[in-house]
Amino acid sequence: MAVKPLDDRVLIRQSEAEQTTSGGIVLPDTAKEKPQRGRVVAVGEGKLLETGKRGKMSLKKGDEVYYGKFAGTEVKIDGEDYVILRESDVLAVIQK
Repeated sequence: MAVKPLDDRVLIRQSEAEQTTSGGIVLPDTAKEKPQRGRVVAVGEGKLLETGKRGKMSLKKGDEVYYGKFAGTEVKIDGEDYVILRESDVLAVIQK
């Protein structure tokens, strides 16, 4: 299924939740934290400004990002977990 975010929203494929702690303890499903990291899959056209023009998006497809813990809306598309959120909810782009 193809999904195109509207305005200044981005579609992010969530990273997998950590299975073990740094000390090697295996976490049960109920103790796993919600991921705050993911890869941008699609971006909208940009925020519609008062002038009628579109603002430029600073994110692009393929960027790996950190986003707020409770930001956006979680959706399941073709069995995979995604989150749709505004570009302003993205905290950082991971540089490689």
